[in-house]
Amino acid sequence: MRGEGVPMTSRAKPGNLRFRLYMVLMVLVLATTALVVRAVDLQVVRKDFYQGEGDSRYLRDIPIAVSRGTIFDRNGEPLAVSTPVESIWGNPQELLANPEQLPVLAKALEVTTADLTERLVQRKDKEFLYLKRPVDPDAAAEILALKIPGVASERAFRRYYPSGEIMAHALGITNIDDRGQEGLELAFDDWLAGKPGLKRVIRDRLGHVVENVELLKEAQPGRDLTLSIDRRIQYLAYRELKSAILEHQASSGSMVILDVSNGEVLAMVNQPSFNPNSRVAIDPAFRRNRAVTDVVEPGSTMKPFTIAAALESGRWKPETPIDTTPGKLQLQGGYTISDFRNYGMINVGRVITKSSNVGAAKIAATLSSEHMYDVLHRFGFGEVSGCGFPGESPGFLPVSKSWGPVEKATIAYGYGLSVTPMQIAQAYAALANGGRLRQPGFVKGAINPDSAVIDPQIAASVRAMLETVVSPEGSGLAAAVPNFRVAGKTGTSRRAVAGGYEKRYVSLFSGMVPASNPRLVGVVIINDPGHGEGAYFGGLVSAPVFSKVMANALRLLDVPPDNVQRWYAGSPDVGHPIGPASAHPEYPADQPNYEEAVP
Repeated sequence: MRGEGVPMTSRAKPGNLRFRLYMVLMVLVLATTALVVRAVDLQVVRKDFYQGEGDSRYLRDIPIAVSRGTIFDRNGEPLAVSTPVESIWGNPQELLANPEQLPVLAKALEVTTADLTERLVQRKDKEFLYLKRPVDPDAAAEILALKIPGVASERAFRRYYPSGEIMAHALGITNIDDRGQEGLELAFDDWLAGKPGLKRVIRDRLGHVVENVELLKEAQPGRDLTLSIDRRIQYLAYRELKSAILEHQASSGSMVILDVSNGEVLAMVNQPSFNPNSRVAIDPAFRRNRAVTDVVEPGSTMKPFTIAAALESGRWKPETPIDTTPGKLQLQGGYTISDFRNYGMINVGRVITKSSNVGAAKIAATLSSEHMYDVLHRFGFGEVSGCGFPGESPGFLPVSKSWGPVEKATIAYGYGLSVTPMQIAQAYAALANGGRLRQPGFVKGAINPDSAVIDPQIAASVRAMLETVVSPEGSGLAAAVPNFRVAGKTGTSRRAVAGGYEKRYVSLFSGMVPASNPRLVGVVIINDPGHGEGAYFGGLVSAPVFSKVMANALRLLDVPPDNVQRWYAGSPDVGHPIGPASAHPEYPADQPNYEEAVP
């Protein structure tokens, strides 16, 4: 019989089967609808959001490093160049997720695992951390060869200074980001630095660039800079200054050399110096450019400007007599001015030759404070020289209203005011340039107009007086340069302390050569010379440095000697006696006069 043996309860009812089929179909429809909705949401509704999230993990805007402009000396020799290096960086999150790799990475970075871990933990919420920079490209390649997840590198540049400490103070330094921090690197930073570019790239999870997407901003490399400094003369000045510092056991010193014809700085050196290529901590005292930041009381190097003011007043002429007897001058309040010895009756020119404090003070007493201040200010004292060097000091020239008889007298021979070596060089360059002042400059060929500060005849008269200083009668014989006429002035001053002066000295010499037609002006300042009996006079300490540097500098610049007539047969020997005392029997070399009155 049909259906026999099959219970009726086990048979599927047609209605139930249809219901189950509907349920399955509905689930499939709902699932399909959900997938479609989700796809629309991802691909249409929130496309930008999810694309941005994806890009944020792999798309990066990274800077394009640019090299800093090269700095050249006036002859085209490189003084500062940028070399390519690498910066090793890492993703703290990814590195902390692989702690077994940290000891290997720490060893490659030459740090301890503990220090590396601590740095990563401090930046654990970030995705970028510089691990080491700058790194030599070969060393960076070895680190990247370890293939540690989350470690990558980027191109950078580092400054290198071929001349080392010889040019350190003039050039200054850059920081780890290759931006100028001191010196001319800072002064011309905008010119040298250039502008980094920006590009968009896709990086993989290891930080490697797999595709350049687009250039967002084009890189502009830094521009080159040609300085007025002559590397050869800079080296001469550095060598001789350092030798004098060691010989006289001095604490520090500076030398500045200017080209009279255009005001360009040919050399500027200081001691002690530092190595700008070293990234270790450098004593700030060594990094200070004393030639423009440190001030001293100029001592007798100020007397030529007192005489210039006197000649301009019309009350004095070079041959006007002045009585300095008995070698001392008592001022109000018990202040006494002294000379090295009693020079008796001398003229104005001999005040410079003998460096008479009494004579300078008596001359100043006849001048108005306003006129004397005006002359000194015209020569650039009391304000920055305008050379543009960062941190330059204006020195200190008290206003004339504050001058009493004592103040006027002491300023006349270089006390009671303060100046930088650069200011002294600028002022002497004005005397050498026929009474026309130029601002010192560090860029070769820059437009640098001059301005009249004193009558040319007065400047010539003062130069003639300064020539007598570099003779056996004066205190600057050691500054003589063979075959050239030299005009200059020695100076020796005590260092000021609170309440007076201590028995520590500053030795100075400032001069020009050739005196017949000045081309170079040089200033040498040495602080705290202390080796040898009386070896603190400017004529003994600083003048020899001037002589040695200028003798070679004139040769390098092909400046013809004053006695060139001697080189031609039958030519008469004309002109001023030139060169060291040994070249002239009438100048006994064994009896030089280094007298320098020091109050």
